[in-house]
Amino acid sequence: MAGLAETRRVRVEDVEPGLTGFGADPAFAIGQRALLGGGVLWDCIPLLDDESAGAIEAAGGLHTIAISHPHYYASMVAWAERFDARVLLHEADRQHVMRPSDRIELWSGDRYPLDDERELIRLGGHFDGGTVCLWRAGAGGRGALLSGDIVQVVADRDWVSFMYSYPNLIPLPAREVARIRDVLATLEFDRVYGAWWDAVVRRDARAKALRSADRYLAALAR
Repeated sequence: MAGLAETRRVRVEDVEPGLTGFGADPAFAIGQRALLGGGVLWDCIPLLDDESAGAIEAAGGLHTIAISHPHYYASMVAWAERFDARVLLHEADRQHVMRPSDRIELWSGDRYPLDDERELIRLGGHFDGGTVCLWRAGAGGRGALLSGDIVQVVADRDWVSFMYSYPNLIPLPAREVARIRDVLATLEFDRVYGAWWDAVVRRDARAKALRSADRYLAALAR
């Protein structure tokens, strides 16, 4: 992290009222950004510097770090120690934890309420414990889904997709996509925030996600 700080800073930017993004600038590795709201940090980035830490403290700090899947585990313990926070991970991905810590709490099952506004939901797919966060107050009260790349926002922002392995282009089987679709159909959200700054479906996101799953299933059937 000290080496990264020599050539990079943390970009801090409000993405909507009550939600602030953090990302390394210039981008590092796959270039994901994290999201902070209500004292909960969603996903994590490799770099934490004094400027971004100060911005978080000025906003009231953070008490919980929740991560969608193991690709964003790298610096989670360092962030947790800096802010005296806990890290919530799904137990199905425990084998991917490379830096054990007493700050890590494993949760089980399919849903984990964080507070009155936020709930973790296990979707699986990309990883067995692949998780999204439903923020009911997001998008002006219409609901926002913080999805990492468990629900992947693609280049055409009217669509999303689902994969087992993105770098190796290995798809998910139809039964898994159908299961994910069934879970998404039970949720109310109008916006999806993916893992990158511009990976956002701003309106009608639930309908677009369900339509995307149907398209995926139809393609496999052909």
